[in-house]
Amino acid sequence: MGGNLRGGLLALAAFGIYASHDVVVKYLGSHYAPFQIIFFSTLFSLPLVVVMLMRDRRAGTLIPNHPWWTGLRVLASILTSASAFYAFSVLPLAQAYALLFAAPLLITVLAIPILGERVRLRRGIAVAVGLAGVLIVLRPGEARLELGHLAGMTAAIGSAFGAIVMRKIGARERNEVMLLYPMMANLAAMGLLLPVVYRPMPIEDIGAVTFLAVFGLVGNLLTIYAYRTAEAGIVAPMQYSQILWASAYGVLFFDEVPDRVTAAGAAVIIASGLYILSREGPARASGLRPVSGSQVRAGIGTMPRPGPPDAAGAVPDEDDGHLPARPLPDTSRSPRP
Repeated sequence: MGGNLRGGLLALAAFGIYASHDVVVKYLGSHYAPFQIIFFSTLFSLPLVVVMLMRDRRAGTLIPNHPWWTGLRVLASILTSASAFYAFSVLPLAQAYALLFAAPLLITVLAIPILGERVRLRRGIAVAVGLAGVLIVLRPGEARLELGHLAGMTAAIGSAFGAIVMRKIGARERNEVMLLYPMMANLAAMGLLLPVVYRPMPIEDIGAVTFLAVFGLVGNLLTIYAYRTAEAGIVAPMQYSQILWASAYGVLFFDEVPDRVTAAGAAVIIASGLYILSREGPARASGLRPVSGSQVRAGIGTMPRPGPPDAAGAVPDEDDGHLPARPLPDTSRSPRP
């Protein structure tokens, strides 16, 4: 089996696990507030992450080199997690995914002021078409817009901003800082809100939260292995398979059948994302690759979900699990579309 095929299959498995993670979120969201789910899923994830980080043999501290950018990324992570969990709780799965798939388009937009990238005509048109797909899903003036739709778009914006910050500072920050700060901030923020929303959880629901932690870890590992094995251009499009998982799970577990308008809007968004991805292939890419080099769902879930090898300037080292330092691309030059 070739590397690209193996990596593609690993990516499909990873995104299937992420979709399963979100099914559990939706199930729990019908009984508990998002703040309670995030608190306990993060709490149960923490020992798994600590074990992973104990393998790092480098000397150093957990003091960030870029405290302001790290703080902004932490705030984006809190906002994204709460918004995404709420959106999955109240919206049909396929509709929630369609809104979250706007994140790569927003990454392209945010790369202009934050990273100094210039987006030329064809890529700009693709972004505009993709955002039109979001409007198709939302159907303003035809369907009633609810808080869940606002939460879905908020999660997409927060995810895009977090990915852009990761791109800006990731090569100069230790992986431990990038991983632990958002987790600890989510734990603290949701812990403050927990007394207001807490409901006792039976043992089966505690088990479901445990599955969230395990799904997050396994999905992360499979995604990292996929990007080590195959080209990013092969692995990145596999993220859109989540809409298929969402549609199937929605029918099986929640009696949700995606309507034609949602399917049409999702198709427009996905087609736009794939076009931008093709424009950022190895022969055309700048050093930034805002879509293929960023995850669709950064910071959503119990732990940050990795992007391709250059999402933070490097891939985790196979021996010790940390990110080797590598200079960020020069953003002073205008990249090609």
